[in-house]
Amino acid sequence: MLGLMQDFPLTIEYILRRSERLFGSSRTVTTQLAQGQERISFAGLAARSRQVAGILDRLGISADGRVGSFGWNTANHVALYFGVPGTGRVLHTLNIRLFPEQLIYTVEHAEDEIVFVDRSLLPLFGQYLPKLGCVRHVVVFDDGAPSPLPEDPRVVLWQDVVGEELDYAGMVTDEQTAAALCYTTGTTGNPKGVLYSHRSTYLHTLATQVPATFAINDADVLLPVVPMFHAMAWGLPYASVMAGASLVMPGPGMTPAALLDLLENERVTLTAGVPTIWMGMLPLLAGRDLSALRSVICGGSAVPKALSEGWRAAIGLPITQAWGMTELSPLGTVCTLRAEHASLPEEEKAELRTTVGLPPSGVEMRIVDPDTREELPWDDHATGELETRGPWIARQYYRTDEPGEQFSPDGWLRTGDVAAISELGYLRLVDRTKDLIKSGGEWISSVELENQIMAHPAVAEAAVIAIPHSRWMERPLACVVLKADHSADKAELQSFLAGRVDKWGLPDDIVFLDEIPKTSVGKFSKRTLRERFADLRFGD
Repeated sequence: MLGLMQDFPLTIEYILRRSERLFGSSRTVTTQLAQGQERISFAGLAARSRQVAGILDRLGISADGRVGSFGWNTANHVALYFGVPGTGRVLHTLNIRLFPEQLIYTVEHAEDEIVFVDRSLLPLFGQYLPKLGCVRHVVVFDDGAPSPLPEDPRVVLWQDVVGEELDYAGMVTDEQTAAALCYTTGTTGNPKGVLYSHRSTYLHTLATQVPATFAINDADVLLPVVPMFHAMAWGLPYASVMAGASLVMPGPGMTPAALLDLLENERVTLTAGVPTIWMGMLPLLAGRDLSALRSVICGGSAVPKALSEGWRAAIGLPITQAWGMTELSPLGTVCTLRAEHASLPEEEKAELRTTVGLPPSGVEMRIVDPDTREELPWDDHATGELETRGPWIARQYYRTDEPGEQFSPDGWLRTGDVAAISELGYLRLVDRTKDLIKSGGEWISSVELENQIMAHPAVAEAAVIAIPHSRWMERPLACVVLKADHSADKAELQSFLAGRVDKWGLPDDIVFLDEIPKTSVGKFSKRTLRERFADLRFGD
C-alpha cells in the first residue's frame, strides 16, 4: 500500500522561488568585485537567475546541455547555480586551478556548450579557449577588470546578450533530473565527473539547516571562502538561499586581510574554507571585531589542534572541523559536540575537535576490512576502509558504463580513507588507501608527479610521498634514482617539472637514492620511505 501524499518534486528552482517570496527584499548578496562592491537583494538574485535562463534559451543551448562556469565567488555565480539547473540544464563548475590539460579534458568530457567567465579571469581562460572545440558561446561577466576580450567570435559580454527573463518555474518536473556536475581532482589519471540531481541537492541543502551540522537560519550572514568550483562551495549558496541567510561573496579578493575586512564589516556569522585560509588569518585576528561570528567551518584536510585552539584563544571561537568529498555533495560529517560533552574540560573538547565529527541524518558510514569485507566495530580502535552511502552520495561517475572499483559490490562509496569510528559516532581519519597528497585543500597525485619526474631522460625511478608542512598540511617529497651514467641535480629537475606541473604541485624537496625500496611483488614500498623520512618536516 502506498501513501496518499502529493507528488511534489524537490527542485532547485523551488528553493529560490520560496526564498524570493519570503526574503526577496530583506536579504542580500554582497559581492566584492575586482573593482568596487555590488549588493543585490534576493529578488534581484532571482531576476538575474531568470536572465541566465533566458540567455540559454535564446542561444539555443540543448535542453539538457552542460553549462560551464569559470568564475570567482560572486552573485553572478550564484545566479548560475539557480538559473542553469532551473531550466533542466546542467551547471558544470570549472576548477580555475586545474592544470591546463585537465581543465580542457573536463570541458570536452562534459561537452560544455557555453561557458560563463568573469572578466578578471579572461587572461587565464583565453589560453584554453582555442582548444575547446565543444564550446559554442562564451559569456563574460564584467567585474571591472581591464582584461581585453579574446579575438574570438564566440566571446560576448553579458550586457550585450542579456534580455528578457525566462520564468522557468515548473520546467523541471522530475527531481532526479541532473542539476550540476563537478569533477574530482583527488584521483590518478583523468578527473572523474560527479553528477548531482535536483533531489540530492535539495536534501543536502536541508541537511545544512539542522543543529547537528551548520544550523543555518535566517539570522545568519554567510561568507563562503571555499571556491564555488570546489564541490559546489560545499552547498553553502543553496543553504543560504533556502534558509533566508544573506550571502557575502569575496570575489577575487582572497587575501587574509581582505577576507577579514569582509568578516568584520559585513557582520558575518558563519564562514567556511580550507585550513590554509584560517592559518593565514590567525596572526591578523588581534584587534578585529568578529563578535558576530558564531561558526568557522574548516574542511578539505585535517585541522591541526593548534590552529583551532589558536582561533579560540584569539576570538573565543574554535574552528569546527568537517569532512566530505565531491562524491558526497560534499557533506559527510561535522564535528559538533553532543550533549554528553557539555561538561567536559576545554582540553578534552579540543581533543574531540581533532576528529571530523558525526554524520548528519542521511549519511551512513561503515568501516570494513579491505580484504575480507567484514564490517568492523565502532570502538575508536579498529581501523578499516571508510565507506558511505546516502541520498546525496554518488553511485557512479559521469559517462561510465558501471560503478567501478570505487564502489563496493553492495553499492557503498569507497572513500579511499582509512578510519576509526567511536562508539558515539565520531569519525577519526587515520590514513588514505591511496597515496594522494593533500596540500592547502587541493589534492596532488603522487603517481602523476612520479610520471612527470620519470619523463626526465636522466631519471630511472621516482617515488613521491607526503611530508607534513607547518602551513600547507602536506607537501610532496620526491625520491629519485638516476640512470647509470646520467646526472641531474635538484634545480634541474625542479626546472623540468615547472613546465609540466602546476606550481603548487611541485615537490618541496628532491632526494637522490641508490634505489627505491620494493615490496615482495616489485612495487615501490612507500611505507618504507615514510618510515625513513618520518622525522622530516617542511615549513618549520
